[in-house]
Amino acid sequence: MNAATDPATKVGAVRADLLTTLESEVGVLIRRVKRVIGQRAQSVDPDLAPASYLVLAFVAEKGPVRATTLVDRFAIDKGAISRHLRHLEGLDLVERHPDPDDGRAFLVGPTPHAVSRLEAVRAERRRWLDAGLGDWSDEQLEEFVSALGRYNAALD
Repeated sequence: MNAATDPATKVGAVRADLLTTLESEVGVLIRRVKRVIGQRAQSVDPDLAPASYLVLAFVAEKGPVRATTLVDRFAIDKGAISRHLRHLEGLDLVERHPDPDDGRAFLVGPTPHAVSRLEAVRAERRRWLDAGLGDWSDEQLEEFVSALGRYNAALD
């Protein structure tokens, strides 16, 4: 039996092709996500940088948080986080409060303005997704969400 007729080689080749296609599709997804992050940032505030949008979204979801939490979450240095926070404060999107557990530290949380803008952006995005995936059944959407979750968990 040669490599062309060996069933194990064919299965390996099929899997290799599938993994190559997966990489390609994930690349498309990454480019789309980058574009969407930029669009969302602009929808929150025309002067909001996309990278700062990600910090803002995290703070709005998990906040109030310490700056060190942001350093850990985004794996960037304290200086970069400080710059993001100054940018966000300047746009009235986050506010700092003393940490009641440590008087030397502060907590960062979203302003009411940020919460309002983020919810409007999320609602619009859900409408856009629903329109684009309108021909998907709830079962198909659930299957995709589950598969994507398994993919992310497996590679985390």
